[in-house]
Amino acid sequence: MNSTHEAEGARDTRAAALRGPAVWALVLTSVAGFMAALDNLVVTTALPAIRQDLGGALEDLEWTVNAYTLTFAVLLMFGAALGDRFGRRRLFMAGLAVFTGASAAAALSPGIDELIAARAVQGVGAAVMMPLTLTLLTAAVPPARRGMALGIFSAVSGLAVASGPLVGGTLTEHISWQWIFWLNVPIGLALLPLARLKLAESTAPNARLDVPGTLLISGGLFGIVYGLVNANAHGWTSGPVLTALIAGTALVGAFVVHGFRNANPMLPMRLFLNRGFLGINTASLLMYLGMFGSIFLLSQFFQGVAGYSPTQAGVRMLPWTAMPLVVAPIAGILSDRIGGRPVVAAGLALQALGLGWFAMILSTDVTYAAQLPALIISGIGMGLYFAPASNILMSTVSPADTGKASGANNALREVGGALGVAVLASVFSSQGGYQSPQAFTDGTVPALWIGAAGVAVAAAFALLVPAKERGLAAPAPVAAGNARANAPGNAPGNADGTAPGTGYAATAAQVSATG
Repeated sequence: MNSTHEAEGARDTRAAALRGPAVWALVLTSVAGFMAALDNLVVTTALPAIRQDLGGALEDLEWTVNAYTLTFAVLLMFGAALGDRFGRRRLFMAGLAVFTGASAAAALSPGIDELIAARAVQGVGAAVMMPLTLTLLTAAVPPARRGMALGIFSAVSGLAVASGPLVGGTLTEHISWQWIFWLNVPIGLALLPLARLKLAESTAPNARLDVPGTLLISGGLFGIVYGLVNANAHGWTSGPVLTALIAGTALVGAFVVHGFRNANPMLPMRLFLNRGFLGINTASLLMYLGMFGSIFLLSQFFQGVAGYSPTQAGVRMLPWTAMPLVVAPIAGILSDRIGGRPVVAAGLALQALGLGWFAMILSTDVTYAAQLPALIISGIGMGLYFAPASNILMSTVSPADTGKASGANNALREVGGALGVAVLASVFSSQGGYQSPQAFTDGTVPALWIGAAGVAVAAAFALLVPAKERGLAAPAPVAAGNARANAPGNAPGNADGTAPGTGYAATAAQVSATG
């Protein structure tokens, strides 16, 4: 009898010991992830106020968005590898400190160039911090409760994306645009000591850094985006634009070759030989290209042409940005019953239809009631895409490659967003401009058609996914002798039993909707 009570007491003690670290890890990583995800879209409704206060041309506004998304995208997998190599808690705190300091610098920026530079540094901090939030959370939460914890984390990240335009609009209108950045500072300062005290340190043995791959893809993407952003200002045939586009394309090509030939590349190109992996990642890139580029222009249209305040603009975008919170769980159920491919393809088709609807009805005197169906259709399409896309992605790779696969997918989403802003803004400036409401509308309509076409092509790529995806790969079992080695603080392998050095996310739930 006494032995039974002692065993129960021991189990209660172990459960209590697990509960504290797990709760702290969930809270700290979720708040940090919320900040990083929020900064993807929080700037969009503040763009007119930033332009009025700091000046700058269209290409400057593009860089206030792209400076963040581009550095975030190209350093995302490198940030995860740094944590594996030098300590995940240590690098998480370093990324958080950089992100917090850059947020303060953005708020204090005296000009548009300084703001762009601060946004780039913000992206560097987020790229280090964001993937490690998931690794730290996975290590701290027991396997039996990991699904619930990751679900909460993903929901918080989704809420950040949904509320970004509204938060940005509200702060801009009622305080100032600088407060969209000041908001991060007290939160970051509070998280830093708590992370040091409450999160366990861990590393992955034999973790390697792909410095050549990082330099190639960073330089290549910067060159392409720089050329696209400055093409209309300087001319497509000007020396700087042509040089940037040619050099950027060459560096991206070299990155692809490097991914095939290097023994341990940042992104193994062999993964793209799988039809499903190629299809879902190309679809993700094109989906974000159309979505981000359209939101960049429509958030300004709501204010500059329709005459709404920043807060009103953020509220009116909620049928689009917040709809995934309602639709994504339904999409997950549907994908379990009929497979992910038709759900993702239907979602992308609806997103393309919504953007095309906008392009057809947009005018200087269009009513919000006429725009509402386009917003709702786009939101439903986005929600149908998110959850099944994560499941499809994980079903296309082996357990050893899940971390790199999820990192690649998140990076390609961010790249798609940066390219979307650059491409659609380039179309906008060639057909219209800021001279008058009519000029703004004239530029926005053809840009939206390009966005709709991009998402429609994404739907076609989603059909490359095999009709019956294989089930999610189960994590490799952890032998009893490795139990202590996989505990937080000692983990030479990932906490979910996958191969060490795979960065973050060995489950589909970890591919969150932060893009």
